[in-house]
Amino acid sequence: MYDNGKNIQFEIVTPERTVLKEQILQVTVPTRDGEITVLPKHMPLVSMLKPGVIELKTVDGEVKLMSVSGGFIEVLRNKVVILADTAERAEEIDIARAEEARVRAEKTMREATHLDQEQFAAVSAVVAKELARTRAANKWKRLRGGQK
Repeated sequence: MYDNGKNIQFEIVTPERTVLKEQILQVTVPTRDGEITVLPKHMPLVSMLKPGVIELKTVDGEVKLMSVSGGFIEVLRNKVVILADTAERAEEIDIARAEEARVRAEKTMREATHLDQEQFAAVSAVVAKELARTRAANKWKRLRGGQK
């Protein structure tokens, strides 16, 4: 695609699929060190992602939201590639199911005094993933004026 220096070639990929691939103006992602916004001509960067919401602005001015459960981001001059453990577009998320899954995982954490560190980490990851999914879907719903 033509690089005018004002856009970013963006791609987010999971082991299962390419979630999104398009030209954008900017993207905000949750990294382990805090939330960052990448604009065109950003300095090169590689960082780990934490569970959260990815927000991007397309060249048409549209805001798109996705949930991510973790992974890595690679930033080149005008290209961003995210290799995500899991990622979903906000409009694809069933808010009620995501909330139910988060509540179940939190209950398991509270009641599970018998979990070892690895099991506890796995349950904590599920809670973080479902919370990110719920936040992305709710934010998308607000942006669309409550419509789903």
